[in-house]
Formats: sequence, structure tokens, C-alpha cells
Amino acid sequence: MVGTGHCGIFQYRQTAASSIFAQNANIFTQDTRLKTQDILRTRQRRIYANCGGLNETICKDYTYHLPDDRIAAYPVEPRDTSKLLVYDSGNIGHHAFTQLADFLPTGTLLVFNDTKVIPARLYFRRDTGALIEIFLLQPENHSQTVHQALRQVGETTWHCMIGNKKRWKEGETLTVQVSDDAQAYSVKATLVDNKQNLVNFRWTPADCPFSEILPLLGEIPLPPYLNRKATAKDAETYQTVYSKKEGAVAAPTAGLHFTERVFDTLKAKGIASEFITLHVGAGTFQPIKAENVLQHPMHIEQIVFSRDSVRRFCQQPDRIFVVGTTSMRSMESLYWYGVKLLANADAPFFIEKLYPYEVPAPLPGVAEAFGAVLARMERHDLREIAGETQILIVPGYPFRVCKGL
Repeated sequence: MVGTGHCGIFQYRQTAASSIFAQNANIFTQDTRLKTQDILRTRQRRIYANCGGLNETICKDYTYHLPDDRIAAYPVEPRDTSKLLVYDSGNIGHHAFTQLADFLPTGTLLVFNDTKVIPARLYFRRDTGALIEIFLLQPENHSQTVHQALRQVGETTWHCMIGNKKRWKEGETLTVQVSDDAQAYSVKATLVDNKQNLVNFRWTPADCPFSEILPLLGEIPLPPYLNRKATAKDAETYQTVYSKKEGAVAAPTAGLHFTERVFDTLKAKGIASEFITLHVGAGTFQPIKAENVLQHPMHIEQIVFSRDSVRRFCQQPDRIFVVGTTSMRSMESLYWYGVKLLANADAPFFIEKLYPYEVPAPLPGVAEAFGAVLARMERHDLREIAGETQILIVPGYPFRVCKGL
């Protein structure tokens, strides 16, 4: 449960009616499982034949009151002393997060999102004194990963959200002076395209990467529900302990509870860890305004997988649990990219919002789909592969990869 000092663990089981949560995925008899699969295939054919076959998902049906005093504005310390909610066949139990390994099967492959939050909220002033807020979204050069774009030196151009934009003229350059203990920098921001909100950043001395300029220039963009300003300590506490690849504007919050102590208990039980990257975008803060969730304009997020990770997923396709919804979006998107590659070996790595609901049955197995991705990476000698996902997961979504969340 995001922001409350709680974390939950669920395991998926697909039924004819919907995806439901269960603690034990093996309670079906073989006959029941086969009958359920037949019902599912029939239902999927109806859904895939026409996206209109998806039931409307009405936003108000999922709206509930969350009092402000139940939202933790600051994290608990140590971070692994948070509570752990466990749902087991209709029963809800409260435990400590340090007990996580007790509720995961031995042999589980636990998938983490290793994205790292950047100080994406920047402030500049015009000569008139007007404050301009610039929120980094994604680099203009889509052929780069976000992590690569942040390593650029001297100059870079990004798509941004701009606060007080009406006061900033296209072509106008704003300047700010920043410094660390060893060096002073002059940073210039120019609005180069008013319609696309493209902002060019230049700085001198120019031999420093953008990722090292940002901490001097910006602040961590905390979720709006925390209702507070960012502090210096947030640069550490609003990161997972395993964060590695810079590029997110929000943390994958389910991972905030993990510590080396928890990783040690997982390893001792034979639970392995694997790391992928989804750079959480500003769309995660965007409220759902459409009455029917299917009409919500989904944001696009970049996902990155190493070849070693994809190979491991091919070897253990039935043991995958994910940490948080960003890891789930990533793994399910990887499967659907494999489906695309099986139909077209040169398919681009982009998963449209409703693509999973449109693919005709029968669907390939998880290992086959992952194998198609691995084959592409080996054919082109790719150490990692980057793509984009817009996937929308709502009731009726056919989970393919994730056995637990």
C-alpha cells in the first residue's frame, strides 16, 4: 500500500471470471485447471476479437477514502521495519517486512526495478523575477536510453512540463549559477519549441555530465499525496537501496522497504533476484479523469532489459514474482514484445495501451515469447534492449508472466 508504511504480497491465479489474488496457485485439481483454461480461451477469443468485449472499468468503483493521517509523509527507519500485509484465501494478516521470505516459495525468481530517481524538478528565473518550473520528462533523442541521455556532457535537449509557461517566450534563454565544493557552473535553459515543450540545456564548464549537474540544480519530485516539500534526506530515502540506472521521476515504491538484511534472508531461502529497468514517468502522478478507465490516456515509459536477464527469464518462466507494479508492467510488456517478434522478426519494441486485448488466440507460451526476444538480441549482438510500453492493465487482463506481486 503506497505511502502508508505497508507493503502487500499477492499471488495471481487466472480464473474464467477475472484475475484474482491467492496465496496458493496450486489448489486447483488438474481437471478443474483444464476446464478453466478452456473457458478462458473462449472468453479471450471474444475479448480479442473486439476491444469492445472488455467490460467497462468505472473509476468510481475503485474510489475509496484515504484519510491524510494514514499517509506516511516520511519513511519509517529502518526501512525494513514497515508492516507487511499478506492476503491468504480471504484472510488478511499483518506481519513485518523482514518476514517476507516466509511467504515466498523456495526457487522464486524475484524481479526488481533498478531505476533511480533523478532531481527532475528544476527552477529558473526570468530577468523580470518570474519563476519558471521545468519538470524533465524524457530526452528528445528517443534512440538513447534515459540513462545514456543523462551521461551527455555540455548540452542536452528534453521534453518537459513547464510551470508558468506563459511567461517564458520561445527562444528565450534563462540562466542560473550553481556550484558544488569544487566547481561553479553556469546552466542555461532555452525554450526551443513552445508546442512540444522542448527545452535545451547547456552548461559550462562543459566536461560534466548532465546527471552530475542535476543534483545541484533540481530537487526530487515527491508524490503530491505526501503534501510536503522535498528535503536533502529524500535524495537517499526516496530511492531503493538497489537503485542503479538514473532516469525515473518517481520511485518504484514497493521496493523502498528492501534492505541488505532482507536480501540476505531471501538468498538463504533460495530465492533469487533479477534486475530490470523501467524509468517511471510523470504520468504516474496523472489523475484518472475519464469515467471509464479504458479511455484514460496512458503515459509511455521506457523499459530496459539485459541479455543475461532475458536468458534467465527463459530458463525460469514459471517462477517469476515481481516487486511492485512497475516490474509487473515491464515483465508483461516483455512477453507481449516476444509475441510481436514471433509474428514479425523486425517488430519495434513498443507495446500499445490495448495491444494485449487485441491479439488473437491461441497465445504462445512465456518461454517461447521470451525466447523470441533473446533470439533477436543474440542475432544483433545486443547486450541490452530498450523499448517503450503504454500497457494498460485492468480487470480482464490476461496475466501471462507474473505469478505473484
